[in-house]
Amino acid sequence: MHSVKFLLLLALAGAALNTHGRPNAAPKPNVLFIMVDDLRPAMGCYGDALARTPHMDALARTGTLFSRAYCQQAVCSPSRTSMLTGLRPDETQVWGLKRAFRETMPDAVTLPQHFKNNGYVTAQVGKIFHDPASHQDSASWSGPVMYNVTGNGKGHKYILDANLKGGKGASTERETTADTSYIDGKVAEASIEVLRQVAGKPFFLAIGFRRPHLPFTAPDKYWKPFDKTNFPFPKYQRPKNAPAIAFHNSQELHGYSDIPQQEPISEQLAKQLWQGYYAAVSYTDAQIGKVLAELDRLKLRRNTIIVLVSDHGFHLGEQGQWAKSTNFENAVRVPFIIATPGIAKPAKSDAIVELLDLYPTLSELCGLPRRREVQGHSLSALLQNPQAAFKGFALSQFIRPYAALQNESKIETMGYSLRTDRYRYTEWYRFNTDSVVARELYDHRNDPDETDNIEAQMAGTLRDSLRSQLRALIGKK
Repeated sequence: MHSVKFLLLLALAGAALNTHGRPNAAPKPNVLFIMVDDLRPAMGCYGDALARTPHMDALARTGTLFSRAYCQQAVCSPSRTSMLTGLRPDETQVWGLKRAFRETMPDAVTLPQHFKNNGYVTAQVGKIFHDPASHQDSASWSGPVMYNVTGNGKGHKYILDANLKGGKGASTERETTADTSYIDGKVAEASIEVLRQVAGKPFFLAIGFRRPHLPFTAPDKYWKPFDKTNFPFPKYQRPKNAPAIAFHNSQELHGYSDIPQQEPISEQLAKQLWQGYYAAVSYTDAQIGKVLAELDRLKLRRNTIIVLVSDHGFHLGEQGQWAKSTNFENAVRVPFIIATPGIAKPAKSDAIVELLDLYPTLSELCGLPRRREVQGHSLSALLQNPQAAFKGFALSQFIRPYAALQNESKIETMGYSLRTDRYRYTEWYRFNTDSVVARELYDHRNDPDETDNIEAQMAGTLRDSLRSQLRALIGKK
């Protein structure tokens, strides 16, 4: 781990110069920011009886769990960019996977950059930003980041030679091996070393875990508990009356070597995929547990704010979809936990919140100045009183066609989805116009799984209210 020490050499020196000559000042709270890729709320603390997530569940018992948290766009780069800038995707203009946010916002002040500018050591281990140009964003981090701890070699996705020969390989891999054979075990190991290096300095440490992102690869011991699990397979059908534009062909999954290109996913294959997803979640949970144990060993928890969040949710066949990239609840709803020293716990808030609310929340909790351009709202009031009134909505969006994720110049349509306490209302617009091509409405009181688009039966007053609220948010007529 000599590379970790080199990573932080200049960072620690810089932090030593940023104490502003106030040795007796109250210590600034540290921030441990944990982001998990593609994690839907498949956790015991979210009521999932199948999940085996003791460490994340234990974290929830020390903080506030937000039961209705939503991302701004259900795919990696736009969601992460929005969360880390506090700006919606239409503001960042990052809607796909290839555009770096510095191309469109060269002067943006990211969340870690805001902390760095205010005297914190900021460090990254694993995947935090998505696009390659942003991994080493020098304005955000105090030193070079440890993004790819496996160097794209064995363990980055696979350890079996058959899966390493090119292409995507298989959708799952199950081997009897050590946790550190796969990438997230190495991420945890590196994160522990970074914690030891930054102890004693105010720090913002961001840790990004890869699983349960496809492929679902994890040591055998995380698969075994699910060998006899009866997974509640959904009926793989699209919601009634839903427009075709709301869906994709699950290309992310179908690109793997063991997945048929055209045929429906068989029940046997679906069971393997569900088991793989839950095994990967358990594997990542164990790695998070190791990091939190080291935080405790170093006696840092009492002055550290811990955030656990995912970049978006995940379909496991619901609505006939696999992976993310939709505006449905399964794709946009995320786990979100904030554990803050000195605030009563455990707590659960059912308020509707958004990931871009994280930026102003951490700024306020740590006494940093509020940045006026940030579009989110601080969650501090909900941390003090989980039943407090909040803004009452979340806004998500997605592009079509799916291929435009790789080339944003090909965007033809943008779907905007408003989540209120009872409803999800979505309008699909021709890109950069006020022309609506499709609408959706799902009543979560009567249809929590979003199986029936009732937009055509909307009452006039309800229709006008939801349309007005959505269009005011997105600047449409």
